[in-house]
Amino acid sequence: MTFNISTEYSLWLAIPCLLLGVGYAAVLYFREKRYEFSKLTIRILAILRTFSIFLISLLLLSPIVRMNTTTNEKPIIVVAQDNSQSLMFCKDSSDIRNKYTADLKQTIAELEKDYEVRTFSFGDKIRDNIMGDFNDKQTDFSQFFDDFNARFANRNIGAVIIASDGLYNKGSSPVYLAEQMKYPYYTIALGDTNVQKDVIVSHVNYNRISYLGNQFPLEIVVSANKCVGQKATLTVTKDKETLFTKTIDFNSPRYIETIQVQFESKQVGMQHYHISLSPLQNEISYVNNYQDVFVEILDGREKILILSGAPHPDIAALKQSIEMNKIYQVDDAIAENFDKPLDDYNLIILHQIPFKGKNQLGLIQNINKLKIPVLFIIGSSSDIATLNTLKTALMIKQAGGKFDEGAPTIANDFALFTISDELKKVSANFPALTVPFGDYNAGNSLNVLFYQKIGSIQTQKPLIMFNTASDSKLGLIAGEGIWKWRLNNFLQTGNQNAFNELFNKIIQYLSVKVDKGRFRINAKNKFLENENVEFDAEVYNESFELINDPEVQLTITNSANKKFPFTFSRTNHAYHINAGVFPVDEYKFEAQVKVGGKPLTKAGLFTVIPVNVESLNLIADHQLLFTLANKHDGKMLYPSQLSQLPTLLKARDDVKSISYSKKSFNDIVNLFWVFILIVLLLATEWFLRKRFGSY
Repeated sequence: MTFNISTEYSLWLAIPCLLLGVGYAAVLYFREKRYEFSKLTIRILAILRTFSIFLISLLLLSPIVRMNTTTNEKPIIVVAQDNSQSLMFCKDSSDIRNKYTADLKQTIAELEKDYEVRTFSFGDKIRDNIMGDFNDKQTDFSQFFDDFNARFANRNIGAVIIASDGLYNKGSSPVYLAEQMKYPYYTIALGDTNVQKDVIVSHVNYNRISYLGNQFPLEIVVSANKCVGQKATLTVTKDKETLFTKTIDFNSPRYIETIQVQFESKQVGMQHYHISLSPLQNEISYVNNYQDVFVEILDGREKILILSGAPHPDIAALKQSIEMNKIYQVDDAIAENFDKPLDDYNLIILHQIPFKGKNQLGLIQNINKLKIPVLFIIGSSSDIATLNTLKTALMIKQAGGKFDEGAPTIANDFALFTISDELKKVSANFPALTVPFGDYNAGNSLNVLFYQKIGSIQTQKPLIMFNTASDSKLGLIAGEGIWKWRLNNFLQTGNQNAFNELFNKIIQYLSVKVDKGRFRINAKNKFLENENVEFDAEVYNESFELINDPEVQLTITNSANKKFPFTFSRTNHAYHINAGVFPVDEYKFEAQVKVGGKPLTKAGLFTVIPVNVESLNLIADHQLLFTLANKHDGKMLYPSQLSQLPTLLKARDDVKSISYSKKSFNDIVNLFWVFILIVLLLATEWFLRKRFGSY
């Protein structure tokens, strides 16, 4: 560290400050003869007084200290260990769990002598240390690279070491992901590339939704390695009832067969089908001999109608998004050409209806009379004046028929349904919609999901909202151009998941029949075994006002009748609970609350389904690990070569410490040590005066 002192005045003024101190001390101790001190004591006291007065007067010049601080940052070595189950299904699993894990710890300890080492485990989530239990149900390199990029941006990364078998079943390839971060990559090749004896239910293709009375197919892909001349029996069961069996004769070293079967949808609800292959002796793994599939049997598809005044790209974007969910059937038509019964539909979307120049009030009145939920989408062709008469709780005083550009910003207190963090992140960059320019008067019964941002100004004008006080559910989107959101979603993430989530949540909320009860529970009926089980709840008082004062209890019961009690957490206006991860099983739940002394209950069912993807492919992909290391000036090593890592890194010229220089400016008057120094000088002088008999 180096420093120097400067002031806005000439530093030559420090000499008068010193002379002032000398003069003050001379008058006090050499002119006055009343002190009976020795000459040495007088000189010491004079020096103390001189320097204290000098420092105090010097502060009047407002001196500034400029400091240059140099910091050395060691290279950071990131060690990421694959913690997925596939490593435990290979023949070397015992060595990986014991010898390799011990060798890795020793290598990390060696690296820590020269580098800052940061360790991580990755699988279906990221952890800040090396777990070594190899229990993760999935392998996702994307999570690791996203987390790594966020944590270590602009840091001195020396190298990244990834230990894995090269297999991944979620997210993108690490070879592609590493292109975005140009660091040396070293890979530790785990697992076995040899083909082992194994029979596998490789994949089951099926429709996750079927309808009561219909036939639905299961397409079962069976594969086998090194099982020539042996046989296995394929069985499909439901509720311990055998529905299908077939004996398979494996007649080639790498056998694969697709078997198609049909079943009838006889019972409404979530139906569990277990597909299994009888085990063979000396298989490398029995975990991949079975799969469980869950088919939801519905009583009928919900029908959605999109009516518009004219063709528009919004309609195609909406239709494609809604039809991603197989429980919906979507029809679209120009309003004046539509002649089918309206009461066939569970939800009607009115795109720019009422339309300018057309009398469509009768159509809307018929929809209201039938109490069909409706979603209005307002655009440049909408008849705003007629819309204002429809008692939607939104009044727009449009200025001169003009339109503006309004981008979405999320409302923090929205409570009608939950949206994911990904949707919140992606929607922040959605382009603006074409919205009416003017004053918006939103009634108290409107729940706003998105507000409008005009340019860089955040407004309180609603963009997407829902009226919770109408006889039937009602939603409004105060702008056209949502097709641009779908394209933008793909541009940001390479998919349309956020856009699909947004409109599926909107459609689901509007199309589900209104629950008039004062206690409501919202939850999925199917969860993955590595997914948190979550519930939302709403409680209403006798005036049907949303409240969250009373405590809401939840009891989850598994198939063995074991109970798990929970208490909901309060949100802004409602309740939420994250019950954590549950094992594969079928569960019942019951929620209870007391409102005004009266108990209210809600009950339901959900299923936790297994994730077996780690066992489907057990042949390690060392070629991927070699490519990753080779493309980034690194090297692929085997577990027996771990001890070479420190030597390889030391030999690199680019893995070096970096020095950072930082300049800072501080007023001396603000430095605490200057205050302490002045106090010490004065205190020492006072002590000596008292010690030698003065005051």
